[in-house]
Amino acid sequence: MKLNAKAIFAGMILCALPSLHAQLAWEKTEVDLHPKLGEKEAVAVFKYENKGDKPITIKNVRSSCGCTVASLKKNDVAPGEKGEITATYSVGGHTGLQQKSVAVETDDPKEPSLNLLLRVFIPQEVEMQPSFVFWKTGEEPKPKTITIKAGEGVKVTKVDVTSSTPEFTTKVDKGSKAGEFVVTVKPKDTTHTVSSTLTIKPDYPKTLYALARVTPPAESNVN
Repeated sequence: MKLNAKAIFAGMILCALPSLHAQLAWEKTEVDLHPKLGEKEAVAVFKYENKGDKPITIKNVRSSCGCTVASLKKNDVAPGEKGEITATYSVGGHTGLQQKSVAVETDDPKEPSLNLLLRVFIPQEVEMQPSFVFWKTGEEPKPKTITIKAGEGVKVTKVDVTSSTPEFTTKVDKGSKAGEFVVTVKPKDTTHTVSSTLTIKPDYPKTLYALARVTPPAESNVN
């Protein structure tokens, strides 16, 4: 009997405690964005719904960097109410994959903090690989190549290359695909260390820079 009385009393205490049902249900916590070439902003929308029986207050939203601005229309979310947080990413001069996060703080006892993630895939106008070619001192001065490729939606029909020093010669040939060019770089000799900045100018408003260098031979440890 004593055990039963204790169990009944414990059950009464638990029933008297406030229920922790308040929670925000998110449609997505990760969003991928694919801005088109030339677009200045990319916008991610994170939708939520209060599926609990108590109101929730969103205390703060904070982005991980200054290039992303997070905002919401209202802080208080009633039971059953829906809303959204908007994260606007400024593309600027960035290219490739950019990952940013938005920290959300609420008074939801089950999930007081949450990180929302946006991945921005920014197309490159003109791609260059590699950006650095080199030879070791004394190495045979064989030509090496740099490939220039126009991004999707970018038209490149011509590429000019100049070297900052006459120690390197350059030649441009068309590649196997439209908008692709191959820059051949060759040192006049490799008897001494020398470096050059290659200025690569497609007939598109984008200037690229590569580095060509003859480097000292690797030092060997002799005991």
